[in-house]
Amino acid sequence: MFKKKTKETNGERPSLITLTRPSSVIAEQFRTIRTNIQFSMIDQDLKTVVVTSAGPGAGKSTISANLAVTFASQGKKVLLVDADMRKPTVHKTFRLPNHDGLTTLLTEKDVNISDIAHRAPTEGLFIITSGVIPPNPSELLASKRMDKLMNELDQIFDLIIFDMPPVVAVTDAQVMASKVDGTIFVIPKGLTNKDMVLKSKDLLDKVHANVIGAIFNRVEMSGDNYYYYYGEKE
Repeated sequence: MFKKKTKETNGERPSLITLTRPSSVIAEQFRTIRTNIQFSMIDQDLKTVVVTSAGPGAGKSTISANLAVTFASQGKKVLLVDADMRKPTVHKTFRLPNHDGLTTLLTEKDVNISDIAHRAPTEGLFIITSGVIPPNPSELLASKRMDKLMNELDQIFDLIIFDMPPVVAVTDAQVMASKVDGTIFVIPKGLTNKDMVLKSKDLLDKVHANVIGAIFNRVEMSGDNYYYYYGEKE
């Protein structure tokens, strides 16, 4: 059994637009992104995905959360993992405690996934927060224990989305991008320069990451503040 389902609380959560405003233009854009992701991996199973960016402030955590909600609403059993063990935010987005999480699973042998994963309000969506920030995130992610954990998660869930730190800042995203089926790169309009994007691409290429596409966000659109656009890699 997984942890008790989190209760809905009053108050708008603008970062979870697919949950709070499922009929909005932005929510529809996320459904389009979901479709494009599925088409981009038509010849192979897509079960594990990394979401990352070049630098901070790109909105990759918001996109990770909304993609998770969108895939779960399709009837899939989805797990969102906050693998940003340096500046975690998923627990804040879903209003969850963060005493135990991914670091607990990686450092305590007798802890089960069912003890750590939270049931989200959205049917079929589960969340593993980061847990206590460790001194060695990259080493934990590169460990054999992480490989074992990923195999265990693969047996339980249809899709696992890992929210990662930016590529340029630390090696965490590179480590995980080498392990998963696909990587999604988030680029915020006007906030990331071309050199950073190219450097990020080079770093991901070095670990043979399968970058299935990029999401451009913070693009103004009439009727809603922002929308998200998915573009496949060339």
